[in-house]
Amino acid sequence: MDKSKRKAVIAGNWKMNKTAAETSVLIEELLPLASGANCDVVICPPMVNLGAAAQQTLGSNVAVGSQNIHFEQSGAYTGEVSADMLLDLGVKYAIVGHSERRQYFAETDETVNLRAKAAVAAGLTAIICVGESLEQREQGVTEELVRLQTKVALGGFTAADMQKVIIAYEPVWAIGTGRTATADQAEEVCAAIRKVLAELYGQQVADGVTIQYGGSMNAANAAELLSKPNVDGGLIGGASLKPADFAAIINAASV
Repeated sequence: MDKSKRKAVIAGNWKMNKTAAETSVLIEELLPLASGANCDVVICPPMVNLGAAAQQTLGSNVAVGSQNIHFEQSGAYTGEVSADMLLDLGVKYAIVGHSERRQYFAETDETVNLRAKAAVAAGLTAIICVGESLEQREQGVTEELVRLQTKVALGGFTAADMQKVIIAYEPVWAIGTGRTATADQAEEVCAAIRKVLAELYGQQVADGVTIQYGGSMNAANAAELLSKPNVDGGLIGGASLKPADFAAIINAASV
């Protein structure tokens, strides 16, 4: 597997953390640490801080992403945000279908598909999250579940659309728990995802799609995880709030 065919992307999902002032401080600390990165770097602060974050990172190699996006352009959708609103702020990426969105906010495979299509149609890069629960892993249905999630999420996508898609494999049992899939487990599922992409769009397209691992990737385990042929980056949670740790992960992806 030739990893040079695609970009390594390290994205930090800040979740519901950091005030405006704290966001500014964190970005100020991160920018010099990430300046020499040989991979794409993305930060996804809370919605209220996206505009300021985009301004502060302007001209740097750090892009800004949203943690959510709605599938309609406007309307009576209290608390939601549209693709046009995100673009207007300078946002470049949108996380879609994170397991916490599925768990707490009733996201389904079908709404994930709609949100992903809205992001890509607007020119944003969609980071589409898929992954299994601990119970599903123990039942031995990980691959079947992830294949289904991937196929439904990409319903209606063309091969050209895939240039604006990143798939993030995030085992639900490893998010925020301190538990991490082994490098071999991560590779196995990421390889299965790439196989699905090849079935849908052909091997050439599949080889060009970045597949991240998300699930307690940190400074200590990033190098081993990222050394695997089908693990092209990380969707980082807690470690993205610590500039030195996030920089260590970026460095591991820049080798």
